[in-house]
Amino acid sequence: MVHDWGGMIGTAWAVDHADRVAKMVVMNTAAFPLPKSKRFPAPLALTRTPLGALLVRGGNAFSRTASRVCVKKGALPREVRKAYTAPYRSWADRIATLRFVEDIPLKTTDRAYRVVSDTEGKLPRLADKPMLLAFGLRDFVFDRHFLADWERHFPRAEVMRFEDAGHYVLEDERDTLLPKIASFLR
Repeated sequence: MVHDWGGMIGTAWAVDHADRVAKMVVMNTAAFPLPKSKRFPAPLALTRTPLGALLVRGGNAFSRTASRVCVKKGALPREVRKAYTAPYRSWADRIATLRFVEDIPLKTTDRAYRVVSDTEGKLPRLADKPMLLAFGLRDFVFDRHFLADWERHFPRAEVMRFEDAGHYVLEDERDTLLPKIASFLR
């Protein structure tokens, strides 16, 4: 099961260990460069500026904002929002958030571009694996453009589109998605 930046990390592992992968569940993520049809989202572009870095590291703006805007079917309970932000309690802890946004490859010269491109090139190694694609389509990053690329790479995948769900699709659609994932993995 992969989601968000973990989708790139997990899929990069999976393409090199396809013999150890029985099935995959993919939610609001990528395993390929930014689709040509998609513009790099403004909030992520801001994060890559000195002001954005200060907001992320000084005020935990990335995690705090995400815990509010990445759900679309009602606010997360306070305790859940706190859990999403808990790993990022200090300036030092928040460097990971900043670096992962800075590491998103946009040009062929970016450090991580080769890993992303190589992973995309190896996706056919997973073509025979049962795959469930479950996407919240109101995600401002991993939206229809990304889902379309997943479908292009895996035309036999089972697809669940949630028109009114956001990036945290498991929060917005837990009652539908969790039983489906359990059934799919069985």
